[in-house]
Amino acid sequence: MRDESLKGTRVAFFTLGCKLNFSETSALAREFVAHGYKKVKHNEKADIYVVNTCSVTEHADKKCRNAIRKLHRENPQAIIAVTGCYAQLNPSEILELEGVDLVLGTNHKSDLFMKVAQLQKDVYSNGFSSVKKLGGRSFSCAISEVETIFPAYSSDDRTRSFLKVQDGCDYHCSYCTIPLARGKSRNHSIKFLVQEAQEIASKGIKEIVLTGVNTGDFGRSTKESFSDLLKALVRTEGIERIRVSSIEPNLLTEEVIVLLSKDKKFLPHFHIPLQSGSNKILASMKRRYNRELFAQRLELIRRYIPNAFIGVDVIVGFPGETESDFSDTYNFLESLAPSFLHLFPYSKRSNTPAAKYVNQVNSKIKNERVRMLSKLSSKLYSNFELQNRGREEEVLFENTVKGGKMHGYTRNYIRVERPYNKEHIGEIVKVIL
Repeated sequence: MRDESLKGTRVAFFTLGCKLNFSETSALAREFVAHGYKKVKHNEKADIYVVNTCSVTEHADKKCRNAIRKLHRENPQAIIAVTGCYAQLNPSEILELEGVDLVLGTNHKSDLFMKVAQLQKDVYSNGFSSVKKLGGRSFSCAISEVETIFPAYSSDDRTRSFLKVQDGCDYHCSYCTIPLARGKSRNHSIKFLVQEAQEIASKGIKEIVLTGVNTGDFGRSTKESFSDLLKALVRTEGIERIRVSSIEPNLLTEEVIVLLSKDKKFLPHFHIPLQSGSNKILASMKRRYNRELFAQRLELIRRYIPNAFIGVDVIVGFPGETESDFSDTYNFLESLAPSFLHLFPYSKRSNTPAAKYVNQVNSKIKNERVRMLSKLSSKLYSNFELQNRGREEEVLFENTVKGGKMHGYTRNYIRVERPYNKEHIGEIVKVIL
């Protein structure tokens, strides 16, 4: 039920981190709008700011803190509510920041609207300074093992939607805090996710991107399989393109690759974490594969799905990574020739085994290795574009205009620019690359 006294309240959302966070922020925003709130951009003046945080690296934590400080500095009378992974892992650290009024961890995202609305009513009834003075504006329920699953999909973009199909992870890699922030692997049922996809299609959105913490691990809590999910979603009327986000190489089985090759709705686009091309480092990271399995998966993709885009995650400067280990990674990537490299200098995270490993790599060496791989990535992507030049492809154009041009992405994730044409926005158009 709407509270008419709060109707028209301006609320803004600031999201950091992964596409999973963006899908969850969109779901939170829809709840506020459904109750009569007015959504505005995060760089506009608002009465409430919701910050959805990331904590994958130390740099991510810093970006979160800086964003909160800036929002409070520019809007000191606004309510600031913070959620997400950083809020789950370090709620007390966030509560110490001036201007923060509410911290909710991963378990309690579904309570965020209710908590913010109650806080706003207190401010409305008693006055901002009175509530602040009484200490009634700070509330944290972040410190608990994560067990709930918050359903989410994004709807801010009329061309594509990020559909959350899975949350949490059981892998416990030695460098990663995500299992602590997101909990164990779990998911909604296929039946529920098909209903979500139908709702997305009803909004005129043509493309869905399946996202999760460990997307390929879908089915852990419902005794279903990722393959079964793909088979069900491909039958959803109105959805013309299905893109799979990051998937672990050990879960990207031949069965899944073959399935993705058999229907045009599945896009030839893969995002696969390698992290290191050294088996020694992969073992130290506690990854569940070796470089030989990774190479086999890429060979299968190219066999069944020619011209597929293959993006690869790499962590640079992991503790104990010698020059020889880095050379193994560089040479391995050069020989595999993926389409693009997503590079992350190793960041020491509290409560992870790797933070205590000896032989930490200094920043200067990490930065130089990132520079070398960045140069390789540019070369790989240029080669991928050249291989696709002259091909006819289908592009879904987005509602973004810059310099009189619109842009969109091919089925295999090549960015294409064309002169702006309103009739093509949100439509799939054939072009010669």
